[in-house]
Amino acid sequence: MTGSAAKLGIEEGQIALELGWDEDCDSTISESIEDVLGEDFLDEETDELCDVVLLWWRAEDGDLVDGLVDATRPLGDSGRIWLLTPGAGKPGNLEPGEISESAQLAGLVQTKAERLGEWQGSCLVARGYTKKP
Repeated sequence: MTGSAAKLGIEEGQIALELGWDEDCDSTISESIEDVLGEDFLDEETDELCDVVLLWWRAEDGDLVDGLVDATRPLGDSGRIWLLTPGAGKPGNLEPGEISESAQLAGLVQTKAERLGEWQGSCLVARGYTKKP
């Protein structure tokens, strides 16, 4: 299923990192992204800059601001974070206000939202980033 990668705007040749994956995550989302990338996600300990960070997050994972700040470290200048949280009514889900407030405190803004099965995706970019034509 390449639909998830397409919804997230992930294209072949991009470099991606996945953080926060656990047994409750939807592996078909990760697999579809790796299929489009043509390679595996970078290792969490990498020093390489990436285009996309896929960040799986649940309410019990701790302070979202800290998680977002950590996720920005490996991002290139035009990189983006896809924050994946459990959908409304699911265990571990976050309130939309919490996501936008945490993003703001981490120096990010939300540009897009996508539903991916049981997960809600929020695309976050550095505040002030404008896509070049």
